[in-house]
Amino acid sequence: MSKPLQGVKVLDLTRVLAGPFCTMILQDLGAEVLKVEAPGSGDDSRSFGPFKDGRSLYFVSINRGKRSLTLNLKDEQGKAVLRKLLAEYDVVVENFRPGVMEKLGFGYETLCEEFPHIIYAASSGYGHSGPYSQRPAYDILAQAGGGLMSVTGWPEGPPTRVGVSIGDITASLFTAIGISAALYQRSQTGRGQKIDVAMLDCQVAILENALARFQVEGASPKPLGNRHPTIAPFQAYRCADEYIVVAVGNDQLWLRFCATIGEDTLAEDERFKTNRLRTENLTTLNEILERVFSTRPAEEWLTVLEGAGLPCSRINDVEKVLEDPQVRARNMIVNIEDARAGMVQIAGNPIKMSSLSEELTRPPVPELGEHTEEVLRSLGYSSAEITALREHGVI
Repeated sequence: MSKPLQGVKVLDLTRVLAGPFCTMILQDLGAEVLKVEAPGSGDDSRSFGPFKDGRSLYFVSINRGKRSLTLNLKDEQGKAVLRKLLAEYDVVVENFRPGVMEKLGFGYETLCEEFPHIIYAASSGYGHSGPYSQRPAYDILAQAGGGLMSVTGWPEGPPTRVGVSIGDITASLFTAIGISAALYQRSQTGRGQKIDVAMLDCQVAILENALARFQVEGASPKPLGNRHPTIAPFQAYRCADEYIVVAVGNDQLWLRFCATIGEDTLAEDERFKTNRLRTENLTTLNEILERVFSTRPAEEWLTVLEGAGLPCSRINDVEKVLEDPQVRARNMIVNIEDARAGMVQIAGNPIKMSSLSEELTRPPVPELGEHTEEVLRSLGYSSAEITALREHGVI
């Protein structure tokens, strides 16, 4: 069976993270992705660490399986090559600052006239409209401006960035969703469209109950450490040796939890009978639970809680994630055999579909411009013409 996006051709004009992560998702789902890079330097992330034998594993992790074409988009001959490509491709993805593509002559209003089939996906910091659209943007700016840093960390602590680039990655996910929806709509109408995804918008979209809490409480929610704002107990507790997470999501689980940890009297305590009461009296409840959990090592508590069917988890570091049997069973760690770095482990595809066979490996990352000549020949360029383009710095 073919992959869901097999036959879809994606022209990837993006660099670093938000764009490449999006096109990586599309590639995993079967799309053919051609990465267009600047001659000589390529994607900035080729020079980002960490490095293994001179290869950026940052770049490898999100650009494997793509093809690479070098092309100077400021040169008229380079623009002519891009126009030929656009006639053959279904999707173009870019993450330049708004206005850059227009200056190059490839803004959506221009492209949709010449290539009505094209799906144009733009991922930027603040979007293609609004007073901030021209501001430079990075992940931490999106986390800050979108409110995420204001609810992350510990009470009375400094504003805290989430430990991964969630500003970039959420934009990648929403852009991939938009592209998938546009491909379906094009199958009905025959026409492409523009997709405009802003990192800031995506952070607002994932604020979850913080928006609701502000409207109810009349004050901006503050950081709460590792606990849930409206469910209790739903947080990390330190055992005799290390922390575990316990998530008691309803009153029925609470009764079972109390019996399992040997604290039946808690179930009858009027201060803790409902989730709302437990949340309101969490400081007192935590003093009791911290004492209880401190009496035994984490592994013992996990065995007891899991045996009772209670939601709980160890807190894995990255090394333990790589070894986790559930992660391995779901094929969430796959291998790449890289020409320079050797065997590299990367994250697998979390989208499991009956039409998508699980693969234990991924194709290698392309060398800069590795497929330039192959692509140009497919567009009808002769050897002499390709040589001339290279001599003039077009490719």
